[in-house]
Amino acid sequence: MQALEGIADRLDTLNRCVGLAVRWAALAMVLIQFAIVLLRYVFGISDIAVDESVLYLHAALFMLGAGYTLLVDAHVRVDIFQSKAGARGKAAIDLFGHLFLLMPSMLVIAWWSWPSVSNAWAIREGALSVGGIPAAFLLKTLIPLFCALLLVQSLSLMLRAVATLAGASSSTGEGQAPRG
Repeated sequence: MQALEGIADRLDTLNRCVGLAVRWAALAMVLIQFAIVLLRYVFGISDIAVDESVLYLHAALFMLGAGYTLLVDAHVRVDIFQSKAGARGKAAIDLFGHLFLLMPSMLVIAWWSWPSVSNAWAIREGALSVGGIPAAFLLKTLIPLFCALLLVQSLSLMLRAVATLAGASSSTGEGQAPRG
C-alpha cells in the first residue's frame, strides 16, 4: 500500500507545480486591474485587450488552480457525513465521492467541451470582443485542462483513500490535511 501512496505523491506533484505557478496570475490580475482603473479614470485611456487580459488571468487562475485547491483541501465541501466519521469512514466517503461524483462529472465536462475546444483550435478562434485578445482558443483550452488536473488529483486522493481503507497508513498525506 505504500506503493499507492508513492504514486499519489507523484500525482500530487503535478498539481502542486501548477498551483505554485498559477498563483502569480492573482498578482498579475490585481496589478493589471489597478493599471486599467488608473489609465481609464486618470488619463482617459482604455484598451479592450488589456481589459480582456484580466478575464484570461481570472479563468486561468480558477481553472488551473482547481486541482491544487483539491490537493490542499481548500475546496468547498459539505461535511454532513464526514464530520462525525473516523479516518476509515472519511476515506470511504472520499472514495465514493471521487469515484461516483467528481470523476464522472469531469469526464462529462471534458467530453462535451471537446468539440468546442477542437473547433476553436482548428480555426484559431480569435478575440471575444472587437479589439480584444485574439486567442479565445487558448481560453477554451482551459476547460479540458481543468478536467485533467482535477482527474489527476482525484485519482491521487482515491489512492490515498484505498490505502487508508486497507489499513496501510494512518498518515493523511498532504491532500487530506485538515484546513486550519
